[in-house]
Amino acid sequence: MENKEVITDLMRRYGTQILHLSYSYVRDRQIAEDLTQEIFVKCYEKLHTFKGNSSLETWLYRIAVNHCKDYLKSWQFRKVTATGYISSLFTSNEAPAEQKYFKTEEQSGVREAVFHLPVKYREIIFLYYFKDYSQKEISEICKVNLNTVKARMARGKVLLKKYLSERGVLNGEGFEADKKSNA
Repeated sequence: MENKEVITDLMRRYGTQILHLSYSYVRDRQIAEDLTQEIFVKCYEKLHTFKGNSSLETWLYRIAVNHCKDYLKSWQFRKVTATGYISSLFTSNEAPAEQKYFKTEEQSGVREAVFHLPVKYREIIFLYYFKDYSQKEISEICKVNLNTVKARMARGKVLLKKYLSERGVLNGEGFEADKKSNA
């Protein structure tokens, strides 16, 4: 299969998932779309470096996670965030487009809560609960030790439960202890 065909197939199969992953980091639809495009361009340019030690999907997610983290560290992100905050002070109280986008999702309250978590917890929770990756796969994608994934997941769930409880989303119900086995 030619590189163009591989990338086209990856974009078709994982484009929406990578967009959601990017959005989970930046919480801005337009920036997430730009990051998604950049991620697929980077994959196209680096396809020759894929060694097959993991699945193509895992490799793609690893690139996406690293690209999003790099963006969050960048000067551009800090400038865009500050500019967006200042301009929001002078705009109407209408919900931003990204909030409207996730309102259509059944779990919009939980997704919103996940977006309030610090990045290191958010990425673990997002990949595990919303993308159905195992803890071992998340360890490979995020390039962190499996025990670190477990610890961040536990801490992320505590923070998520606290956030949801404070907003009355849980209504006294317990938070799901675990979705699947830790394999």
